[in-house]
Amino acid sequence: MAEDMQVRNFSPRTIDSYTYHVDRYAKHFGKDPEQLGPEDVRNFQLWMIREKKSSWSQFNQAVCGLRFFYSITCKREWVVSHIPFGHVPKKLPNVLGSDEVASLISCITHTKHLTVVIVLYAAGLRLSEALNLKLQDIDSARMQLKVVQGKGRKDRYVPISPRLLTALRIYWAKFRPTSFLFPGLTHDVPLNGAVIQKVVTLAAAKARINKHVTPHTLRHSYATGLLEAGVDLMAISKLLGHSSFKTTMVYLHYRMTKGTTSKPSKPFLVDNKELGREFRDLFLK
Repeated sequence: MAEDMQVRNFSPRTIDSYTYHVDRYAKHFGKDPEQLGPEDVRNFQLWMIREKKSSWSQFNQAVCGLRFFYSITCKREWVVSHIPFGHVPKKLPNVLGSDEVASLISCITHTKHLTVVIVLYAAGLRLSEALNLKLQDIDSARMQLKVVQGKGRKDRYVPISPRLLTALRIYWAKFRPTSFLFPGLTHDVPLNGAVIQKVVTLAAAKARINKHVTPHTLRHSYATGLLEAGVDLMAISKLLGHSSFKTTMVYLHYRMTKGTTSKPSKPFLVDNKELGREFRDLFLK
């Protein structure tokens, strides 16, 4: 199954996810999945919902894995009609204003962790994209950051502000990374994403932000801030690396819901002297 996905150029994360769920499916029944059928798939889905209390995202990942296994690897004709997807509830993302972002960042003391969080907010990157950045991905002459093989196996460029570039240079002068911009235990592997997830959660609690805050919240805040600052929605879609314009439309809906005539929040990409001074002060401590 893994080989079938490799020849179709599936990402390593997708391969890991699909094979994990099919392996769990096989272990649940204690049988080779080739010996199992539609009724077994249905019972497994009910087990995920009733016993494991799996999220709909996990549920649908399992469905994708099982559909691939039975339609491609084992070639069963009954697959599509007998393995239904779950309906994922549509929720608006939480976003932070510039004051909340400043409060969040003021609660992070480790320079490497702080720089990762700033990059997430200032460039609107996914956590995996930020952690896989390498030194050669920073083009200071053109003021661009290259995202290599982001979600959907696509490259893209995002602009970086002079303030963000300064922050990155201060970070580099202190840590001197040689390969990955944010290395983990060794220079040839990136920092573990769970570290930043924990850092953001703890910082949000210390800042007394009464919202569910994750690293991805900073990406949502970046996009919403650009929209409120008047940036074209299509341009935002390109900056975020969305494969479908419909994905970006959620920010328009959020803005309509939260619409106000007050001064919009500004992401780090936009000139914001007060916020930029706080960032710099944190780095110079």
